[in-house]
Amino acid sequence: MAINWGALGIVFVVALAAAVVLTGLFAYGVRGLSERVTARAHGGSGTVQLTGVVVCFAVCAAVVGYGIYLIVA
Repeated sequence: MAINWGALGIVFVVALAAAVVLTGLFAYGVRGLSERVTARAHGGSGTVQLTGVVVCFAVCAAVVGYGIYLIVA
C-alpha cells in the first residue's frame, strides 16, 4: 500500500485554509451584528454593518453548501 504524500499534504493545507477562512468570516459576521446593535443604540441605522453581516454569512453558507455537494456527489 502506497500513500501519495504530496496529495495528502495538499488536502491538509486546503482543509486548514478553508477552516481558518470560514471561522474568520463567521466571527467577523458575529462581530458585525454586535457593531450593528451598538450603532443602532447610538442613533445610527447600522445598514453598513448589516450588509457586511449578510455577505459574511452568505459566503459561509455557500462554502458549507459546496462542501456538502462535494461529499454527496
